[in-house]
Amino acid sequence: MKIIEAKDYQELSQIAASYIMEQVKQKPESVLGLATGGTMLGTYQALIEDYRKNGGDYQHVQTFNLDEYVGLAKSDENSYHHYMWEQLFSHINVAEDRAHLPNGKADDMEKECLEYERLIKESGGIDLQLLGIGQNGHIGFNEPGSAFDSITRMVPLKESTRQANARYFPTLEDVPTHAITMGISTIMKSKKIVLLASGSQKADILYDLYHSDITADIPATILRNHPDTTIIADWDALAKIRQAVG
Repeated sequence: MKIIEAKDYQELSQIAASYIMEQVKQKPESVLGLATGGTMLGTYQALIEDYRKNGGDYQHVQTFNLDEYVGLAKSDENSYHHYMWEQLFSHINVAEDRAHLPNGKADDMEKECLEYERLIKESGGIDLQLLGIGQNGHIGFNEPGSAFDSITRMVPLKESTRQANARYFPTLEDVPTHAITMGISTIMKSKKIVLLASGSQKADILYDLYHSDITADIPATILRNHPDTTIIADWDALAKIRQAVG
């Protein structure tokens, strides 16, 4: 596991974007695993800026997002479909039929999850997976206690996760109680993993990720077993790790 320290969020975003740009440059038909949330916004803005200024080409890329809320239509402002098209896809030349997200309104959730797994495998697997990390150690919506051999499935959301995401909704009651998420096993099959963390609120969990035992109680600790994991974190997020080093 490699840690790259960025001086601030802007530098973190530029470094993360450069990883994605280099991946696509080296392999134009790359399969990218993408994530949502506030931490990713700067990275996506940097990709858009590069596309506009330097002509980055995404027409042969396939993307698979980590997760989607259950019960939200694609057009819902709080859906991850809406997020991805608003924050990235509509600003670059990714093909609509090559940008994949789970369907949170599927009639048969089990079938939807198995189909998502099939599509990922059929694509050849994810070349580079972008991740954030929850303050309880979740990756995707794999909450504490998630099995390391889990695949794409519907999961209940911890109250702490719903509260953390409530800022995006009118009230806490409006935050969905379930989501579809790639499983930990699915994530771990990615060839490269890049995890982003920003802000002092992530300092404790980054320390735990690096120093705790590998345990399902902190799902992100499994990333230490991946052969190519890079953590890109800013000064504040790395504060506790830095203190431990002395």
